[in-house]
Amino acid sequence: MALLEVKNLSISFGGLRAVDDFEINVEKGQLYGLIGPNGAGKTTIFNLLTGVYKPDEGIIVLDGKNIAGKSNIAINKAGIARTFQNIRLFKGLSVIDNVKVGLHNIHEYKYSAITGVLRLPAYFKKEKLMNARALELLKVFGLDGEKDLMATNLPYGKQRKLEIARALATNPKLLLLDEPAAGMNPNETQELMDTIRFVRDNFDMTILLIEHDMRLVAGICEELTVLNFGHILAQGKTSTVLNNPDVITAYLGE
Repeated sequence: MALLEVKNLSISFGGLRAVDDFEINVEKGQLYGLIGPNGAGKTTIFNLLTGVYKPDEGIIVLDGKNIAGKSNIAINKAGIARTFQNIRLFKGLSVIDNVKVGLHNIHEYKYSAITGVLRLPAYFKKEKLMNARALELLKVFGLDGEKDLMATNLPYGKQRKLEIARALATNPKLLLLDEPAAGMNPNETQELMDTIRFVRDNFDMTILLIEHDMRLVAGICEELTVLNFGHILAQGKTSTVLNNPDVITAYLGE
């Protein structure tokens, strides 16, 4: 059974059908790509999957449970985490504290407000556990040596990695990456590809990503869905989809 199963997903804004009858099946452990021209509806779909928008129609089944229409917080707790096209870090916090933000809703790290204010023994115990887990995640991305820096002082590529580390801290089943290679040079993109593969293989993670960098898409995605004006243009194995004449005409411009 697919980890993510979406059927008949649709939403309109002011009478304009932004997403129309969208369907997708993403298998557990899969690295899946969602591509298409600007304005095709890709980010709208991510917003539907994460509860930012409520669909007009359709179902979103995550690991056997329909989460369509639930709140952003409920969907995150159900197991979906995301990054954003425009990086959204807490730039006034340190690198390690950004990751710890993602840990606060995990049961084993939670403590009450009173425990925190009074600095009771449970506070120090939980903080020690959070620090250890956050540092473990930072090591995956080679950021452990910069744990005490302000997030805003990291180079752009490392800020991207920190955002992924923070998303992983919520212990998701499905990770949504919104244009993770945006603004990166070719060397950074190659390193990012290696990192995404590592995350999938070592965190038992399923990944759905939006991306315009075709080198990254062709290099790591096993299957693709192509959107055009809110409709599915093509779907299937990556090599087949990228050689589809309709996709080449509508998206690749060749």
